[in-house]
Amino acid sequence: MSQQIVIDSLSFAREGRSLQGELPVSGLERLHDELAEIAGVVVFRLNGRTSRQGNPQLVLEVAGEIPVVCQRCLGRLDYPLSIASTIELIADEADLSQDALEDDSRDYLVAQKELDVAALIEDEIILALPGAPRHEDCALPDGNTRGTKVSPFAALAALKGKAS
Repeated sequence: MSQQIVIDSLSFAREGRSLQGELPVSGLERLHDELAEIAGVVVFRLNGRTSRQGNPQLVLEVAGEIPVVCQRCLGRLDYPLSIASTIELIADEADLSQDALEDDSRDYLVAQKELDVAALIEDEIILALPGAPRHEDCALPDGNTRGTKVSPFAALAALKGKAS
């Protein structure tokens, strides 16, 4: 990654600190295989807080457009990002119960002295992208859009005619 922003996640959350900025898409290297073009920026805001139960949390917001490849026409699709994640910091993954692990409404992260914010943002973008992005209305590549149907046996009929 071209830009590295490192925080102590636990003190960041407990002190209620805030961080915001922009990250170039070119620096999000794990996304490159999904992209139609390596261009643009994403805007982020990271806030630390403590929950009502006293648990440290990070609130991450990411916005922007990511140029992904449409899986139907293979053209560029500017996918709008609007991510809002609340991540609860924990001391150890072993502290989580099975019910907490199965609860998809909450996200957990082991607190780190040196949390790479850019990597966290990249993780959230990867999770937010659709598995097979597609335009609302597009055709298959080299698709026959005139409505004429070609019989798959036409080539065989032509070959049969030549053999006679």
